[in-house]
Amino acid sequence: MTRIYAVANQKGGVGKTTTCVNLAASLVATKKRVLLVDLDPQGNATMGSGVDKSELDKTVYDVLTQRAGVKDCLAISEAGKYHLLPANGDLTAAEVEMLHLDGKEKLLHKALTEVNGDYDYIIIDCPPSLNMLTVNALAACNGVIIPMQCEYYALEGLTALMNTLEGIRERVNPELKIEGLLRTMYDPRNSLTNDVSAQLTQHFGDKVYRTCVPRNVRLAEAPSFGEPVLSYDRQSKGAIAYLALAGEILRRNELQTKAAAAAE
Repeated sequence: MTRIYAVANQKGGVGKTTTCVNLAASLVATKKRVLLVDLDPQGNATMGSGVDKSELDKTVYDVLTQRAGVKDCLAISEAGKYHLLPANGDLTAAEVEMLHLDGKEKLLHKALTEVNGDYDYIIIDCPPSLNMLTVNALAACNGVIIPMQCEYYALEGLTALMNTLEGIRERVNPELKIEGLLRTMYDPRNSLTNDVSAQLTQHFGDKVYRTCVPRNVRLAEAPSFGEPVLSYDRQSKGAIAYLALAGEILRRNELQTKAAAAAE
């Protein structure tokens, strides 16, 4: 069964794209088949995967506007070894065009059915806003991974995101759930970081991943080389953290599968 995760947070600069690229590469390192969908018009996940967004013939824009199928638009990250459904600035126009299409909230969901059995994991990088592209990601996924910094404003933004998820669950995707909260740019020496981290754990319990992604220079450098940190510097703290996250996600899924089988 293909598991589809949207990596979402309407607050910018929390590590969404970094998480998508590095989680995709880390899951591939555990022998999983992975597709990364870049749903952000900035195309950062595309560039961070080593694919030049300015030289693309077909992108996720063509998929959402029903001009092409997913398989027609795929690229490969040479460094990360995962498949990529790339994006560039053309995607900005997709939002306007989608408004006139039937079932506009489920265009991505419908498109991904073409490749559902081809991958173990599909990871969707959402734009930093709650627009029609994000709605499509949330309608297409099984669960949401929420990267966030442990700071005051992050908690405020989280409340708005929870309300959005509830609305999507009621109207479009009743299966939608929070897969996990990932603490990024984590600095345990900072007292506010520890306070916010404690509040998250208190409120969300085991939904908060045990893995924390630290501030890490190598992690910040890797995208400029078009590589996940795993191939850029495998020994770095950033690479180790994302491998740990992949392991944690795989263990959780194994437990969920066993629990579901036992319930039957």
